Amino acid sequence: MDGNSGKKHTPSTHQRQIYMTVCVALGIAVNVLLSFLSIHFDLPLWFDTIGTIAVSMLGGVLPGITTAVGTNVLCSFFNPSSLYYTLVGVLISIATTWFVWNGRYKKKVRIVFYILTLALLGGVLGTLFQWVILGGPQFIYVAETSRLLTDSTGISYIITSIIVTTGLNIVDKGISAGLAFLAVRLVPPEIRKTIGESGWRQKPLSDDDRKRFNRMQNPGMHSLQKRMGILLSFATASITAVLSFISINLFFNNQRQAYTQNAIKAAGFAADVVDGDKVGQYLKLKEDAPGYEDVRRLLYWIRNSSSGVECLHVIKIEQDGVRYIFDLETEDTPANKPGTKAAFSDSLTEYIPGLLRGEKIPPIESDDRSGWVLSAYQPVTNTAGETVCFAVADVSMVFLSKFAGEFLIKTLLIFSGFFILILGYGLWVSRYSMVYPISSMRVLTNDFIPESDDQKTLDNKVRAIRSLDIRTGDEVEELYLSISKMASGIAEQIRMTRYYSEATAQMQNGLIITMADLVENRDSDTGAHIQKTAAYVRIILEGLKKKGYYTEKLTPKFISDAVMSAPLHDVGKINIPDKILNKPGKLTPEEYEIMKTHTIAGRKIMENAISTVQGENYLKEALNMAAYHHERWDGKGYPEGLHGEVIPLSARVMSVADVFDALASPRIYKPAFPFEKALDILREGAGSQFDPKCVEVFLESITEVKLVLKKYQDVSGGYTEK
Repeated sequence: MDGNSGKKHTPSTHQRQIYMTVCVALGIAVNVLLSFLSIHFDLPLWFDTIGTIAVSMLGGVLPGITTAVGTNVLCSFFNPSSLYYTLVGVLISIATTWFVWNGRYKKKVRIVFYILTLALLGGVLGTLFQWVILGGPQFIYVAETSRLLTDSTGISYIITSIIVTTGLNIVDKGISAGLAFLAVRLVPPEIRKTIGESGWRQKPLSDDDRKRFNRMQNPGMHSLQKRMGILLSFATASITAVLSFISINLFFNNQRQAYTQNAIKAAGFAADVVDGDKVGQYLKLKEDAPGYEDVRRLLYWIRNSSSGVECLHVIKIEQDGVRYIFDLETEDTPANKPGTKAAFSDSLTEYIPGLLRGEKIPPIESDDRSGWVLSAYQPVTNTAGETVCFAVADVSMVFLSKFAGEFLIKTLLIFSGFFILILGYGLWVSRYSMVYPISSMRVLTNDFIPESDDQKTLDNKVRAIRSLDIRTGDEVEELYLSISKMASGIAEQIRMTRYYSEATAQMQNGLIITMADLVENRDSDTGAHIQKTAAYVRIILEGLKKKGYYTEKLTPKFISDAVMSAPLHDVGKINIPDKILNKPGKLTPEEYEIMKTHTIAGRKIMENAISTVQGENYLKEALNMAAYHHERWDGKGYPEGLHGEVIPLSARVMSVADVFDALASPRIYKPAFPFEKALDILREGAGSQFDPKCVEVFLESITEVKLVLKKYQDVSGGYTEK
């Protein structure tokens, strides 16, 4: 068997992208094929969102949007109006992603709500788009059913068309979502996981990690994701607005120019069909004039054949107005009878002299009683070459503006899908190529900094940084590699520093023990005294911490410093003469006063050590113990008569440890007290001589105390249970 067969293969970033590309391509292919078949067989259902829903379920919002946009672009080759519905497909993708990736599908009620949401998106928006673009329902069966509902209920035709289309969409989207879900279930879990992680440019983060990163975001700061979202939204909206403005402006100007040319040509054709020599007869006999109706029919044909031309008439310019010779009726306006006279419009004022002279004038744009129109004038001449009247073709600028507005709406509908695609792509790239990698590095480096007290934890943090495996292929990846290298270097430096620190601490500890031994060797009665008192100090400190006493003071560093410094509590005895230090009998008052000076001498020794040796933190507790371990809780001790918690905690602890060892061990001037008797003396001194909390935890640690006594029994002697 292959040695690596038991290991789980982690797909690379490139492999995840390939899986996603194939997934999107298949989704688009399914949508396009089903859409083509639906149109070809004139089916009442479409099934053109199955691929979009499935891809959104597997890959998330960007792959889903890409599938929706790609589907509508390809479908436009056999269904030109499909581009206008791109936004509907995009919104369906977003709704599906939100529903699936937030775990909303776990309740049946929410599934029903989801299908209704898709149906409303397809039904309501789809119908509204059809009315805006096509002026009514796109499909005959929808139009006929809606018309029947309107006739039978009296409800507005647009409302009934929305109801019918939404009803069809409930069936369509329900079946589509079901088929998409089944298709996703058929995909192997490993491939589903790979497709779902296609956006990551690093080791994918768990949901818990992402929530943790969000919690660590400083609320007073704007996240990179928000800034990128605002920037991309502004950029894409600006581009869309500019492109739409340019498109509509170009379209309007081009159409205006084309319609102007159509008006000029129509007026020219009309001028050609009117016989200038018969204008007098037309005005005199009107419709009864020979050939009048033939000319009018030709004028209708010219108008109807000229795109954009709404009105066509022939007029005679007179001093006080215009007289109609031919006028064609429109849907909104009846035709003026031959010979009807009308006043000049304001737009003609500056051109009246030229018109009276029979001169040709440029097209005129006006907005008066006739509405917003552009009029082209062409002279009608007789056989003598004289201008006898003018043929006038009017183009409705209102119609052109409305047409341009429809063009703008269509443009925005097309752009909207691409707008969301561009925005989604930008947010997707910024999230996976910048936001998540940078957030991951920020969180792990923040975790890395305070863990300098534990080398194993520090090494684990370095491994966590390395395991991110960021592969963005840009400056973010270079930053990640630099941080990884720096973290590894710092960890190694700390490792070496700790090694040398531990070596130095061992050397310092050795020096402390040596100094303490020098003192102890001068005292014939203190066998193993420094070892036992140090052990008792540890027992008391750990007991206080366990009970929750002095929590602010009892840090791991303080406990370590106090235990390390304990052997130096009697260092001042180096100054006490041997005849007093080792006197077998009771000391005289004068000798006792000299003995008491060992606390002052100890303080001076430690002060000198602190001033010359780096490491003041742990020597500070050595000074406190050496100077104040004979102070009493009631203030009757020496050398300064301190009381209560004014006495340093390490000295109060040492006081209990020192007295108990003096009681439980033999001295040159006395035998050892029985164990229980020594404990009774401690109990009696609690609250007067000793800190009661220190005595309390010491008495609760009898088992550990006995183990210390037994360990050093051969050295100190004198230990008895009772």
